[in-house]
Amino acid sequence: MQFRDRRQAGQMLAEELRVLQEKGHLPHPVVLALPRGGVPVAREIARELQAPLDVLVVRKIGAPFHEEFGVGAIAGEDPPLYDEWSLGRLGLSEASLSGVVERERKELRRREEHYRQGRSAPQLSGRTVIVVDDGLATGSTARAALRAVRRRAPERVVLAVPVGSPEAVDLMRNEADEVLCLHQPRAFMAVGEWYEDFAQLTDDDVLEALRDGR
Repeated sequence: MQFRDRRQAGQMLAEELRVLQEKGHLPHPVVLALPRGGVPVAREIARELQAPLDVLVVRKIGAPFHEEFGVGAIAGEDPPLYDEWSLGRLGLSEASLSGVVERERKELRRREEHYRQGRSAPQLSGRTVIVVDDGLATGSTARAALRAVRRRAPERVVLAVPVGSPEAVDLMRNEADEVLCLHQPRAFMAVGEWYEDFAQLTDDDVLEALRDGR
């Protein structure tokens, strides 16, 4: 399975979630997208479920010599959440990553301020929170996001992604009440390979989607 783009992937996820909503499994939903890639996916879900759309900014902590290789993640003001196996394999320590964490925390705060534009974060207590991204590779950012959401006392937490590695999906079942993943290919290298159009998004794309979602 290969998705045409993030919008189509979101529409397909939305159809599955609507079935759950009709069965009463998604009471009082709110949709939180992981920007930037998760936003166009989440916009389709929020539209179909007639639910509010917002963002949950999470930043990957990359290895100093290969930033794309995530060894952990941060969400909000929560402490960093590391993949201990990756740290050990690469000979890294939490102390050696302090500079990376500081840089990513600064960028996280910048994005939150820019995307919210003075709005407060949505209240999650007692609601069904649907966390959405465009794919699940190692699961480090999704895990940080789900734990940050849990601390805000929602009634139910659902992770919805179009595609993910089977290993990461299995790990996330311990973090969310339900994990919805449409495609779990055995040979998983990167999220982008499962999209025909995987164009990089900008902050303006995120703001446009949020305005549409509201």
